[in-house]
Amino acid sequence: MSTPAYLTLEEVVARYRGQISEGALRNWRTMRVGPSYIKIGKAVLYPVSELDRWDKSNLVVCRPSRSLSREECAPAR
Repeated sequence: MSTPAYLTLEEVVARYRGQISEGALRNWRTMRVGPSYIKIGKAVLYPVSELDRWDKSNLVVCRPSRSLSREECAPAR
């Protein structure tokens, strides 16, 4: 089965495991923030490629931690 090119509002909520609500997505559309979407008639669809782009734009990049020696990792006595 191929990956759909567009997701519905409910599918977007499922993609983000319910951490983004339908209401939040509606508010973001009104304010023109959040992931890009396409509106065809009354249907609101989110292109998967735009969701992937939005994910990357919100990625928090952490610096690698420095390597610790065994002495530094050993519990204090």
